[in-house]
Amino acid sequence: MMKHEANNPSFSSCLSKSQVHLIPVNPVKEDVLNPKSRKRIMLDPLTEPPAIDPIYEARVYCNIPTITERSMEGQVPHYFKLVSVHVLIRHGDRYPLYAIPKTKRPDIDCMLVSSRKPSHPQLEAFIRHMSKGSEAQMDGTLSSLPRYPSHASCEMGELTQTGVVQHLQNGQLLREIYIKKHKLLLSDWTAKHLYLESTGKSRTLQSGLALLYTLLPDFDWKKINVRHQWSTIFCSGSCDCPMRNHYLEEEQRRQYSLRVKNNDLERVYVDMAKIVGIPTRQLRASNPIDSLLCYFCHNVSFPCTKNGCINIEHFKIIKTHQLEDERERQEKKLYFFYALLATHPLLNQTVNRMQRIAEGKKEEVLVLYSAHDVTLSPVLSALGITEARFPRFAARLVFELWQDGKKRREHFIRILYNGVDVTFQTSFCQDHNMHSSKPVCPLEKFVHFVKRDMFSVFNSTNYYDACHRRPL
Repeated sequence: MMKHEANNPSFSSCLSKSQVHLIPVNPVKEDVLNPKSRKRIMLDPLTEPPAIDPIYEARVYCNIPTITERSMEGQVPHYFKLVSVHVLIRHGDRYPLYAIPKTKRPDIDCMLVSSRKPSHPQLEAFIRHMSKGSEAQMDGTLSSLPRYPSHASCEMGELTQTGVVQHLQNGQLLREIYIKKHKLLLSDWTAKHLYLESTGKSRTLQSGLALLYTLLPDFDWKKINVRHQWSTIFCSGSCDCPMRNHYLEEEQRRQYSLRVKNNDLERVYVDMAKIVGIPTRQLRASNPIDSLLCYFCHNVSFPCTKNGCINIEHFKIIKTHQLEDERERQEKKLYFFYALLATHPLLNQTVNRMQRIAEGKKEEVLVLYSAHDVTLSPVLSALGITEARFPRFAARLVFELWQDGKKRREHFIRILYNGVDVTFQTSFCQDHNMHSSKPVCPLEKFVHFVKRDMFSVFNSTNYYDACHRRPL
């Protein structure tokens, strides 16, 4: 059984970021680096290489905050009116969930200090505002979680300052587009206009609050009601789905089979295990890539012992295996079947909300789900966005709902991933792109996909039947 990113005991959502990626890849040549050197070199600016490269992909995953980011959110013909936005985010940069045995943990400070990079002009104001949040309504265990990270030595899985800044930047960018330009929420907005939901981890709650603060600066805490979502796939009351678990088990077997065939990967695990002085199987179980990514993203030297040092070549081979695993995963389709069943409840909620707004309802026009990589990853797969990268830290997936100003009964959607318009990469709107001059997709196509077409590969017409019918 694989460990998964959100530490959720539910088997239904236990895909780990160390095993699951969402970008088709080509074979790569290893960079020639001195294996004895442990210095981390972060190239800047970040430019797309001509071929997929494991180090480049790792840098993209880190998502180190920059001053500006280009985005395509909110870009439609001038006569369209924005009526609803759904934002699904992955939490920001965090401390590892797993430690490499017998090594010193990465030395990362999780106190928020505005003078330390990366920072943000509103970081101090964010800290002050979070300290006043006792009037907010937060479901279940959320009320007992800290509203921002505050440990001098990071705890396992804790959001870092980098993670906070990533979402302060996300919120600021979305504010410029959706609040200032398109006026989705006016100054007299109330709690009924905003829907917030987070899993029960401090890193997701804090990420959501950071984005919300720069989206709606100095918001009234009395208007904030954060719902607690116990499942990392946000299945709410529709989580009973045996076939989803079946496809996940099959996908895990495929991953294991590919892993044991990889001789380079096995040699790396044997070598690393000797360095830290533990059995190879114990090193594998400690999910070393999770910890190594933290060293890499924070430009900290990889750990050493008296037996030697873990180095960049170890890291590159593990990362390359992830990319190879993704290529095979795209071919086998097991994860795609899992993704369809795993994400239907969340996509169905989104469609239902959009339909209510299209009918004239003015509630829940802005929705924010604060989630994990194991939330975004299957959504992207289910939508058919096969070219998307695996969700980086602070990734955002946005669903926009637009009303045609010339034909007010007609509504359209756009879908954007990290600021890139992927609407016509979706399986349900690829054909529409050939026949339309507008950069939008009819809402009906999204509705039909979620309500009917998602089940066709299972020879079913509804979610319950697809979840309980064994494959032929």
